[in-house]
Amino acid sequence: MTDGLVASKPHPVVAMDVARAAGVSQKTVSRVINGDPHVSNEVRERVNGAIVALGYRPNRAARNLVLGRSHTIGVLSVGSTDFGPSSLMVAAESAIRSARYAMSVINTFEDELETITRSLRALVDQGVDGIVVNEPAGAFALDAGVLGDLPVLSLSGSYGISTSEIVVDADQVSGARSATEHLLGLGHRTVHHIAGPLSWWSARLRLESWRSSLQAAGAPEPAVERGDWTARSGYELGARLAADPDVTAVFAANDQMAIGLLRAFEEAGRDVPGDVSVVGFDDVPEAAYLSRALTTVRQDLAYLATFGVGMLIDAIENPRPQDRRENVPVELVIRETTAAPPPRR
Repeated sequence: MTDGLVASKPHPVVAMDVARAAGVSQKTVSRVINGDPHVSNEVRERVNGAIVALGYRPNRAARNLVLGRSHTIGVLSVGSTDFGPSSLMVAAESAIRSARYAMSVINTFEDELETITRSLRALVDQGVDGIVVNEPAGAFALDAGVLGDLPVLSLSGSYGISTSEIVVDADQVSGARSATEHLLGLGHRTVHHIAGPLSWWSARLRLESWRSSLQAAGAPEPAVERGDWTARSGYELGARLAADPDVTAVFAANDQMAIGLLRAFEEAGRDVPGDVSVVGFDDVPEAAYLSRALTTVRQDLAYLATFGVGMLIDAIENPRPQDRRENVPVELVIRETTAAPPPRR
């Protein structure tokens, strides 16, 4: 009876079974699984059909040994629910899965330098083929080029930790300039700015572009207000700005701070845009549906991340020295929170 049970137990499907069912050699099965472009479409379809019919699951570990790759991409992201970082990570993960790569994701916390560095080392130790990074600028306590030629995609500025670094970002400079010039073009004497945390490369670039735009126009440069990306910080800083009757235009470094700013002006009795104009940055989904639809700079974060992941996978599958930087265009979306300044009293 025992012998009968053993004899009737189905054996795991192996590559030889697929080869036999498809009428090809085991080597051809391996070539199809590994994506060899020199296999004919007819043979590829037969092999894939046999794989599906038999329920064959390739041995990933053995495949990785042959290819010298893990077919896994590490994702290192600051643990944030803010619109920008979270949107980038959702789109990056979708693109990685669509390319049939596995992922190893580690969420970190902003300003914890040692934790971020340790997490990066953990991904490297796992043998990932490449890494997607979306962390504040200066996030790593590592020497330049310490990762050798391991492909690294940065969605938030250059880190210099790999000799094969790909930087894909929205055109922060152009976006902040268009916001500032729009307000100046309406006739405002100057534009105040609520900056994001300067540990973030995007916040730095927006601040510098705002400043250079004022200088180019010969406009006075007000003191910078520093927020933390949240609506609460925009509200608290907005309460101070609302108390100054000379403030007629404000460019906030993201939409969440701009939303807090709008609430502060409303509570202070400052009409938007009659008394003061406001521009944000990001074009979050709710921006168009506020009681006064927000004028803002739109950046296509889903496209940005998908485009960047495509470049990363190309660097993994076609190794070569590279240092690529791409700026994705942005767009100023003019809605209901900007207008000419009120007559000076």
